[in-house]
Amino acid sequence: MHTICCIPGDGIGHEVVPAARRVLEAAELPLRFVDAEAGWGTFERLGTSVPEATVKAVQDADATLAGAFTAPSATIKGFQGAIRYLRRTLDLYANVRPARTRPVPGCFTGVDMLMVRENTEGLYVEFERRYHDIAIADVKISRAASARIARVAAQLARQRRGLVHVVHKANVLPITSGLFLDTAMDVIRREYPDVQAVDVIVDACAMKLVREPETFDVLVTTNLFGDILSDLMAGLVGGLGIAPSANLGDRHAIFEPVHGSAPDIAGRGVANPTATILTACMMLDHLGMRDEAARLEAAVDRVLEHGPRTRDLGGDADTATFTDVVIEAYLDA
Repeated sequence: MHTICCIPGDGIGHEVVPAARRVLEAAELPLRFVDAEAGWGTFERLGTSVPEATVKAVQDADATLAGAFTAPSATIKGFQGAIRYLRRTLDLYANVRPARTRPVPGCFTGVDMLMVRENTEGLYVEFERRYHDIAIADVKISRAASARIARVAAQLARQRRGLVHVVHKANVLPITSGLFLDTAMDVIRREYPDVQAVDVIVDACAMKLVREPETFDVLVTTNLFGDILSDLMAGLVGGLGIAPSANLGDRHAIFEPVHGSAPDIAGRGVANPTATILTACMMLDHLGMRDEAARLEAAVDRVLEHGPRTRDLGGDADTATFTDVVIEAYLDA
């Protein structure tokens, strides 16, 4: 029996996480669910976005299924973004975001790629300060963090087509991005001779992703570049509504959809739960239930192909209806 911590977060997280949980419960898998809270709403009520009880619940669980978290653009005294805090506190250093062709409108064909994003450093260490009309942010890149994320990318590439693109901006940032590039290329070439490592400048990578996405296998990069490029990748294969992700460390794992909290549609029952259900597939695979993960993913693809679809994909199904049909497709497989 695996213990799963569920954190809905904010906005549509309170709709898509219960939807995915309902699918998992209907599948009668050996899972036990516990509930925890985090996010902007938690901060408004408790003065902290991530209570200590939530951190402990994540630590005690075999995996965590999270929803979406609101993070205001303005500086709010005492507020820390929930997912960024959890990533740093639990050292969830690898953010893995797959993007592959699915049977939905506007989707590129032949795409099957994986973004491996360093999750704890880069610009997102949030070392920012302001002097009158000048704002400064520090960037942290370490050899140790660059090496371990390169190993994750290479190990995943070994299970796929054996190609890793190391994405960087060392031509302009030779010290910081250069350290990441040199470390990643050295680790992959020295420790994984069966994996091909290719370096690509981030702007050239963005263009090539749009023009030739089918040529990519695994991409590895720093925090900011990975955040931006993974959304671009999602846009090539149907959008954020079907984009799953995992935050992985050596001891803990949090699985979350790539999309945000979507306050404009929250509470209306129309959110697309596909990304969260596919995120649950990643979680099952991580827990060793690979056959069940593949069966559930195939069920989702059948529903995406034959309908009904949610509104963001051109259909009229609400969250509950789509979830019901996915459950039927899984049980009928």
